Amino acid sequence: MITSRREGPGVPKVRDVRLSADHLSVDLADGRTITVPLRWYPRLSRASAAARENWRVAGGGYGIHWPDLDEDLSVEGLLRGAPAPGGRAVE
Repeated sequence: MITSRREGPGVPKVRDVRLSADHLSVDLADGRTITVPLRWYPRLSRASAAARENWRVAGGGYGIHWPDLDEDLSVEGLLRGAPAPGGRAVE
């Protein structure tokens, strides 16, 4: 389960997720879209297209879960711009 100290007011919920060969884009309930390099998330970047597309909203709407990959991302982490451990930040 995804939990966050800042869930609720001020942290918007996930509306949709899109993945390209190079980017992860997350549409939020407040109208913003967060787009980050897929290389920030090694499990996602190495996964098949089918595994990437098998996601669901988790953590009460404040996270995303990929069951085939055992990968979880939170809206809070995406808003902070925090790559996963082992992910490559923008150089």
